[in-house]
Amino acid sequence: MTTVAYGAHPDQVADLHLPPTGRGGAPAPLVLLLHGGFWREPYGRAELSPLAADLASRGWAAANVEYRRVGGDGGWPTTFLDVARAVDVLPEEVGRIAGGTVDTGRVLLLGHSAGGHLALWAGLRHRLPEGSPGRTADVPRLTGVVALAPAADLRWAHDLGSGRGAVADLLGGGPAQFAERYAAADPAALGGVEVPTVVVHGEQDENLPVEMARRYAEAAGARLLTPGNCGHFDLVDPRSAAWPLVAAALEDLLAAPGE
Repeated sequence: MTTVAYGAHPDQVADLHLPPTGRGGAPAPLVLLLHGGFWREPYGRAELSPLAADLASRGWAAANVEYRRVGGDGGWPTTFLDVARAVDVLPEEVGRIAGGTVDTGRVLLLGHSAGGHLALWAGLRHRLPEGSPGRTADVPRLTGVVALAPAADLRWAHDLGSGRGAVADLLGGGPAQFAERYAAADPAALGGVEVPTVVVHGEQDENLPVEMARRYAEAAGARLLTPGNCGHFDLVDPRSAAWPLVAAALEDLLAAPGE
């Protein structure tokens, strides 16, 4: 494992896990991982280290991304700027380190929970209102996005009180106070996906309702998978029965026509 910086702040780093042999000699595709934890500082990238190692064993180059969180220099707009910068900078940095062993033209995002929200948002940066932090003029150059149990609708999550007010902590308040922030941060407000996107949400999720994923996927045109007997954290446990479904979703995006 090698730690790669994508900025000057100590949290602007990613742990890079490289596959031992690649894919039959072909360069490995790159997946950027975005961890969850209510966007809050006590929760970090270590929670996805086993997942990153498992992906590397399957022939992926996995960059486990850290970003600034609420309580540690993060929140609005810093957390979003970090994720945007990671997506823009890390493929080139990984290519510099790994050389021809990684195909930096095939980059996918995989995020869980709060990180699932950030992964959806990163795939929609071209849809952000003019002047919004992290906005791009063009569709992000991503092969695909996989969002696991994402906070796909921030207004809904705010109204539910998810994470004891985590959405308000991230954006500085509620939608009545900061409508413009919600308009620039909420995947449910940003329209349909153009980057191929898969949302995976367990039927037994105890943190966020599976109906949030259903409504989002239908409105945005994302593919939806809802494994039964699957909770919020099963999706990021390589030992769980749900994990092969997640790994297969990544492979399907990689093999999609035009990629």
